[in-house]
Amino acid sequence: MNYFKKILRYAIPYKSYAWLNIISNLFYALFGTLAMISLFPMLTVLFDKTKQLNIKPEWTGIFDIKDYATGSLNYFVTQKANEGVDDVLIFMVVLVIVMFLLKNLFGYLAMYFITFLRNGVLKDLRNDLYKKTVDLPVSFYSEKRKGDTIARITSDVLEIQHSFLSILELVVREPFTILFAITTMLLISFKLTLFVFIFIPVSGFIISRIGKSLKSHSDKVQKEQGFFLSILEETLGGLKIIKGFNAENIFLDRFKNSTHRFFKFSNTLLNRQNLASPTSEFLGIVVIAILLWYGGQMVLVEKTLPAEMFLIYMALAYQILTPAKAISKASYNVKKGNAAAERVLEILETESAIKDAPNAIVKQSFTENVKVENISFKYEDEWVLKDFTLQVPKGHTVALVGQSGSGKSTIANLVTRFYDVNKGSITIDGINIKDMTQKSLRGLLGLVTQDSILFNDTIKGNLTVAKEDATEKEIISALKIANAWEFVETLPLGINTNIGDSGNKLSGGQKQRLSIARAVLKNPPIMILDEATSALDTESERLVQDALENMMKNRTSIVIAHRLSTIQNADTIVVLSKGKIVEQGKHHELLDQKGVYYSLVEMQSLA
Repeated sequence: MNYFKKILRYAIPYKSYAWLNIISNLFYALFGTLAMISLFPMLTVLFDKTKQLNIKPEWTGIFDIKDYATGSLNYFVTQKANEGVDDVLIFMVVLVIVMFLLKNLFGYLAMYFITFLRNGVLKDLRNDLYKKTVDLPVSFYSEKRKGDTIARITSDVLEIQHSFLSILELVVREPFTILFAITTMLLISFKLTLFVFIFIPVSGFIISRIGKSLKSHSDKVQKEQGFFLSILEETLGGLKIIKGFNAENIFLDRFKNSTHRFFKFSNTLLNRQNLASPTSEFLGIVVIAILLWYGGQMVLVEKTLPAEMFLIYMALAYQILTPAKAISKASYNVKKGNAAAERVLEILETESAIKDAPNAIVKQSFTENVKVENISFKYEDEWVLKDFTLQVPKGHTVALVGQSGSGKSTIANLVTRFYDVNKGSITIDGINIKDMTQKSLRGLLGLVTQDSILFNDTIKGNLTVAKEDATEKEIISALKIANAWEFVETLPLGINTNIGDSGNKLSGGQKQRLSIARAVLKNPPIMILDEATSALDTESERLVQDALENMMKNRTSIVIAHRLSTIQNADTIVVLSKGKIVEQGKHHELLDQKGVYYSLVEMQSLA
């Protein structure tokens, strides 16, 4: 129930709807019982069991309520009978219709109000999950499957809505329906009602035994759903490779294996869950049968219970079955919802490894330098950087080069604080980046990555990610600096053209130039370029390189380079090997040393 309490806090903003639902359910339960009782006058008239009573009965106390109600009914029917039998029957029919109408009206209102609460909780839960998904560090998703996160935001949250929140509908309606019905049944016959009290605990015990393992089965179902969503997400992302290597059957087999496991787990879960309703109904019918036998004895043999009263009693007893089944089903839903809530809360309650310090500084300008001082870092067990030191003065371009795995891109991840250093510090103008708010730190930085990360939106929509209130003039200016305007202006809708999923309607060079335009539009004082030209052909590389040079003018830049021809004009070139600096200097100085840099240049010129 701990998970239920935690999820329930999301209902607080919608508590007015909850109260309206409770009130409506209370009246639904009341009129549900009164609807059954309203049949009693009709039956007494039909069976001609109404006693002639011309004196209105007096109220003598709560303990004589049954006699008072019967006497009042007889008095009323006697008065109406004196006016004509047709009037009595019409009134009785109208009374029955009104009672059932009010019952169903309040039933609808209860569902109407709970809809706002359920959908409101669903909305807020998903919003919080998405916010948390964005807030969690990049490292979190290097360990988790994306499909599993998607499953938690979609199917797990829906499961919570169907399971936990459906209980809110039952908390008042079903217990009060049972309470009102049993109270009336006690007034009709105390002895007969004892059988009902035997039914409820026996039924509850049997159903709890059946549903004991529901949570573990539900957890398996939801985990497997996350797994096959991951396969689907990877398939869509890597469709070219799958087709190019004729690997369709490999991925199809993986997906089939996952859906087969999902099939087995779901069958076990649903078959066990579906057992609740027939079990509770069967137990109820057994008790109804016993009531029929014992009540029949009281009516026919002992003659201690009028036949019309017994019929109403049986209708009330049967009316208890529906809420009893609903309550037993709700207990199943709680167990099933527990697994979904646990998975959702696992994300919501995950503490981010990277968060702002309590008194973090909001830094809005860059005036001196970026310093990386004696840092060491590892993703898992092996050190990627060891005692690494670097200084980037304002207005300088520093290039980092080296073979794959030397730690170049790790520098970009650490300066942007996607990861935190294990040892040492990174400072901007002498202030440790851990002492700044992440938002203000990243406000000083522009990022262009090797993979052009674009969204299924218009060109304008992709660029305004960097500056939400950018004017059309500013967007076109940024596109011109990035050498992108030449192809954008030829598109059917210009900057309002949709570029497709991940920008797949564009070429690699065009996508990269849009990424550069986005960074230009942001206009940050510090630019980080992570192998921005490595995936391009020669012609695209030249256009992108020109765009990069335009962007880096009078700007502090950290350039991670794979193609060495692109960084020859850098103020400082830093050569890395196995996480350490092995050479440092200008292009011509490093060539004269004929060391590691010289070898790298030679290899690329031969290639």
